[in-house]
Amino acid sequence: MRVTLFAWRNLWRRKRRTLITGFSIGFGIMLAVTFTGTGDYGYTNMINAGANMGFGHVTIERQGYNLSPGLDKPVENSEQVRDIVLKIEGVNNAYVRIMGQAMFASANKTVGGMFLAVHPKEESAEHNLFIRSMVSGEMLSSSDNRDVVIGTHLAKKLNLRLGKKLIYTTTDANGEIVSAISRVTGIFETGVKEIDGGLVMLPINTVRNQIGYKNDEATLVAALVNDQRYTQAVRDRVARRLNAKNVEILTWKQTQGDMAGIVAMDRGSNYISQILIGLLIAAGIFNTLLMSVLERRREFGIMMAVGMTPATLFKLIMTESLWLAAVGIIFGVIITTPWYWYLYNIGIDFTGAIGDDYSAGGVLVDPVMKIRLFKESIISILSGVFLLTLASGLYPAWKAGHIPPVQSLMQR
Repeated sequence: MRVTLFAWRNLWRRKRRTLITGFSIGFGIMLAVTFTGTGDYGYTNMINAGANMGFGHVTIERQGYNLSPGLDKPVENSEQVRDIVLKIEGVNNAYVRIMGQAMFASANKTVGGMFLAVHPKEESAEHNLFIRSMVSGEMLSSSDNRDVVIGTHLAKKLNLRLGKKLIYTTTDANGEIVSAISRVTGIFETGVKEIDGGLVMLPINTVRNQIGYKNDEATLVAALVNDQRYTQAVRDRVARRLNAKNVEILTWKQTQGDMAGIVAMDRGSNYISQILIGLLIAAGIFNTLLMSVLERRREFGIMMAVGMTPATLFKLIMTESLWLAAVGIIFGVIITTPWYWYLYNIGIDFTGAIGDDYSAGGVLVDPVMKIRLFKESIISILSGVFLLTLASGLYPAWKAGHIPPVQSLMQR
């Protein structure tokens, strides 16, 4: 207790130096919170947006489908698989879907793209980006009709509007070419040109009949998890529960490799930035503590001459470094709170800088920079500050305990 109070008093013998160091720690905490928080928010939004575009966070599909997608690789008993997946801890919802390549044609033009066949009544806006992005018309009304929902760019390419007919051509389960006519009932706009210009939504039972699937077959079952951070754990639970042959259970990192690569690279650069910030903070703390030790060499010599041990001096300086960390964290909270509140509730809009394309790796990216902090991120930042402070104080503390008393007493 006496050492703790003594260390606190020593810290404020040079108030200006302590305040400058404390504010530098606080500013470093603000930067760390900004980098970490924008990452937590941005990665989560990006991963969830990718999952909501069709594959989910966890995908159950036929063996080999991910490497070579084709309608000749259906998942059998897909409706039963969905019912099993819905009961697994961590799963928010699950959807049976058919995805495939097709040619889309109108009276004016033909373009290539993909179709996503869904159960309209089972799909929700929370987990289907295209429903949330509807700009005109309405969502598919039934699993058995001949309606179709298309993107804005595809509508422009084919000169289509609500009520017009769209012809789509694809291959069935046996590799034969089949065609069908649908009527446009809705138009969506996600902001991703590749999606808006090359994807349509169709009723799943209509597509099943067209391509020769049974009533319980589909190309995949997409599972949406409550928290994307636990996707791998949920995937492992699904694998244990299903225990099915000829079926692969993949996470978004495997089904959406481009997006996974972008997230990994961005996260790596984020970590490097935070390491550099930490080194700058550590340098400031080290300088403050070392200068304090060098200025008090005579004082430490007197203490050792009257019986204070090197271990006690070491403990004294390390306690000062802990107090410095506490002061820095307090300043950090004061500096960071209004900044965090602004980014959490309002954010910074980069629409003008990004332009019209808000995509990365084919996935929608929010142009408004906001911030969220996971609980483990807060713990990591606070723990990092304390560890850096302790590490920065080790050498000055060791130096204080190894000052020869006689030599220090001869100094003026």
